[in-house]
Amino acid sequence: MKRGFYTIMSAQFFSSLADNALFVGAVQLLRGAGAPEWQQAALVPMFALFYVILAPFVGAFADAYPKGKVMLMSNTIKVMGCLMMLFGSHPLIAYAVVGLGAAAYSPAKYGILTELLPASQLVKANGWIEGLTIASIILGVLIGGQLVGPAVSAHLLAFDLPVLHTSIDTAPEAAISVLIFVYILAAWFNTRIPDTGVEMRPMPKNLLALLPDFWRCNSALWRDKLGQISLATTTLFWGVSGNLRYIVLAWAAAALGYSVTQASSLVGVVAIGTAVGAVVASMRMRLEHATRVMPLGIGMGVLVILLNFIDNVWVAAPFLVLLGGLGGFLVVPMNALLQHRGHNLMGAGRSIAVQNFNEQACILGLGGLYTLSTGLGLSAFGAITGFGLIVAGFMWLIQRWHQANLANHGAEVERLMEIARNDDLHG
Repeated sequence: MKRGFYTIMSAQFFSSLADNALFVGAVQLLRGAGAPEWQQAALVPMFALFYVILAPFVGAFADAYPKGKVMLMSNTIKVMGCLMMLFGSHPLIAYAVVGLGAAAYSPAKYGILTELLPASQLVKANGWIEGLTIASIILGVLIGGQLVGPAVSAHLLAFDLPVLHTSIDTAPEAAISVLIFVYILAAWFNTRIPDTGVEMRPMPKNLLALLPDFWRCNSALWRDKLGQISLATTTLFWGVSGNLRYIVLAWAAAALGYSVTQASSLVGVVAIGTAVGAVVASMRMRLEHATRVMPLGIGMGVLVILLNFIDNVWVAAPFLVLLGGLGGFLVVPMNALLQHRGHNLMGAGRSIAVQNFNEQACILGLGGLYTLSTGLGLSAFGAITGFGLIVAGFMWLIQRWHQANLANHGAEVERLMEIARNDDLHG
């Protein structure tokens, strides 16, 4: 791997760590204020909101400027969201602003991989990026849980700056103030990312002109016989995984009686499994074999449903590791295949923006459905059953879709597979 790849990994690690720790802090901030359960559940779709709204623009923006600078600007926006949360804005609105920064960050983060590395290293690079991202989720959720817990927060609140008086008086506020410095550290790494030398694609003067361009890119990926399968799989995976993060917190409270600090450790356990699965996939899977992992998605859905029958943490922990491991092994080769097809069809930034639009729209839709259901009285157990059925059922349909493509468009699928095979071997 080129040296710049490790700088990208460092920047991504700290930015993602802060994102996930902030999620726990925002949940505790709402709980401490006596906010209803549906507002806590709404944090997930609110974070996804700007991914969907700005999808036609952020990909072109990432292709128009050096991606290191785009990532630096994005982390600055995240810091602004933290400050809003600290100084009076509603946590849902402030967390949406952090999501705005993340929406701009993602096309640059993934798009730079296809600029910096050959196709033969994409699966490996994705495995390390996803593995490190999941590691940051583990540590982020765990650190967030500890920061809002009584042991750490007591020390943070006891710390006083000379002369300067702040309005930071609660555990989640103290946690958020610490996370601002983590975002600043990520921003410093952004300044060290090398210029890849790839020619920039200037944005049009009329930004509305990007809408038909985005629609064309979105349609191109959905028409591509390999792109559509990988896009459908990653969309479903992240749509469910994005919401599962909060659902595990709710399940741990209902099934085990856990606090936010205790429950955050179980979210980390899922992430451990995902990290292991991602790294194993990066070492064992090739780009041309990505579609072989689809049956794992069906198994993942079944395991989600079986979670309802577990009420012992010693059984839950290894079970959640297995659940995460299947997900990690599923998403890495599919993500690499999607990036490969998108890069060939339309360019890195635009293809990642299309991917984010579909995945975050799924998070937004499923999260909105879960938030509405929670407001109407749906239990965490009912939500887990519904999500498990969605994963297993839709993964079965996607697998049948791919089989139909092989039967009806075999020559085209084989041609695209041959391109992936050649790029994997000689890229």
